[in-house]
Amino acid sequence: MSQKHKKKSTTDFTKKPNNSKTKQWIWGTHAVIAALNNKNRKINQVLATRNALIILADIPAINGVIATDPARITQSLPAGAVHQGLAVQIEPLHPISLDNTLNNLSGTLLMLDGLTDPRNIGAIFRSAAAFGVTGIIMQDRNAHNLSGVLAKAAAGAVEKIPLIPVVNLSRTLEKLSDAGVQSIGLAGETDTLLADVVKSADKICLVLGSEGKGLRPNVAKHCDFLAKIPISSDMESLNVATAAAIAMYEINRKQT
Repeated sequence: MSQKHKKKSTTDFTKKPNNSKTKQWIWGTHAVIAALNNKNRKINQVLATRNALIILADIPAINGVIATDPARITQSLPAGAVHQGLAVQIEPLHPISLDNTLNNLSGTLLMLDGLTDPRNIGAIFRSAAAFGVTGIIMQDRNAHNLSGVLAKAAAGAVEKIPLIPVVNLSRTLEKLSDAGVQSIGLAGETDTLLADVVKSADKICLVLGSEGKGLRPNVAKHCDFLAKIPISSDMESLNVATAAAIAMYEINRKQT
């Protein structure tokens, strides 16, 4: 076989990328390894330093990748991206439908109402993977691209926890109720404790409000329960990602 023919048969992962603002990138060791090992993830381009290629030697998806200078990776990504010598340009994963989820529901669901900080959302995905959550529901017009800073914070969890986009959260809560799923909204202003509510719940959807305003009134109104995590009076509230992790632990503890 000629050298020319060999070159044609190898995917060129090192060609110059398009503008990073229009492409979805995942960077950082844990996030990239999870993406490369996800059979459902389409990888368009791999950028890796020589040391990173050594670490990834056992992953078939990097076959044919040529080592890249760290500066090249930095230039391909948004400003401030801490890539650890690894980045992949990817296609979005296919979301799953609420109907399919309900037909095969085997664990807790999460619903995110108006969260905007990608680090918080990524941290919630990471905790969701740790506690066996079935999927995360978000309003489709506000659903974040599960890449970039969010994917880095999730440390690979965006490859494991399906996104369930819906048109309207309030109507979705009604549908969940009809399917026997009890929705519990975290709200600091209630006197009801989360630990007391989960004792009587079987199938659960945990509903988390935005970082500043919390649950929107109409979403809170459609929750079956509003409950809080008891904290010291010295602090007004918890970070939403921290509260989510504590709540998921409590639900998981009750169900195991």
